[in-house]
Amino acid sequence: MQVGAQKIVVLGTGGTIAGTSARLGDNLDYIAAQCGVERLLAAVPALQTFAAGTLVAEQVAQIDSKDMDCDVWRALALRCAQHLQDPAVRGLVITHGTDTLEETAWFLHAVLDARKPVVLTCAMRPANALTPDGPQNLLDAVAVVQAPGASGVLAVAAGQLHGAQQVQKVHPYRVHAFSSGDAGPLGWIEEGRVRLAQAWPPAPENKSREVLEKLAHATRWPWVEVVLSHAGACGMVVDALVREGVQGLVVAGTGNGSVHHALEAALLRAQSAGVRVLRATRCPEGQVLARPGDLLPASRGLSPVKARVALMLDLL
Repeated sequence: MQVGAQKIVVLGTGGTIAGTSARLGDNLDYIAAQCGVERLLAAVPALQTFAAGTLVAEQVAQIDSKDMDCDVWRALALRCAQHLQDPAVRGLVITHGTDTLEETAWFLHAVLDARKPVVLTCAMRPANALTPDGPQNLLDAVAVVQAPGASGVLAVAAGQLHGAQQVQKVHPYRVHAFSSGDAGPLGWIEEGRVRLAQAWPPAPENKSREVLEKLAHATRWPWVEVVLSHAGACGMVVDALVREGVQGLVVAGTGNGSVHHALEAALLRAQSAGVRVLRATRCPEGQVLARPGDLLPASRGLSPVKARVALMLDLL
């Protein structure tokens, strides 16, 4: 972080944190992405003072994060990259929906040279809920940006700090909806201070601008799908995807990445036809441990959805 950098840029993408419901206190029947990011910041009067500098708001997208797509990712990554190069910028906060936050975090981790903190935050309750969680999450995200040594792509929710590789949404309703699995959170935010349980993520290696340049000019993104292994699985979906031109497949296997024999046979056919295949686990904790003689490569510790992101970028 440059000495004297004080500006904190808040990039809005929509999500429940920006959502509203027609009936006060309705935490289910609401519409996401209704409030602009400037309105979100204005609703937390202490935020500008707490930031100890200048908060700059910018609306990159306004969507329900279930509808996140590659074009929004590209726009977000390019804006992040530009702001990170500004010596006056201390760090970034991104307001995001909860549903695909873990995918966006991993995507940004993969493409940004984030030597300054890039903090994604969110909410499980709409902005006009009786007790919205978004304002506190925003305050906590700003606290993380200001913490000494903070760097990398991070996620903040319900007072917890997570790294991009491990964070995942684990509950569909409760405010405490995110976990880092058996790795545990990086730390906690308590009354404006960060208490670390683990070291900050290591400073990233220099990311080549080639990836961002490819993103900026790509007219088509690689087509990668996730398929699930389960009791009674068959290979028809895989065969159909191959016929339609899919370029990559991630299989969410059972246990240690095991795959139903019929589905495995189809995946091996796809691999022989030139389709890239990765094997992850549908278990919420742990990772696939590779074994000698594995015919389908493991996802190197990534969840199925993050393995899909990694494979897309590898094929780009």
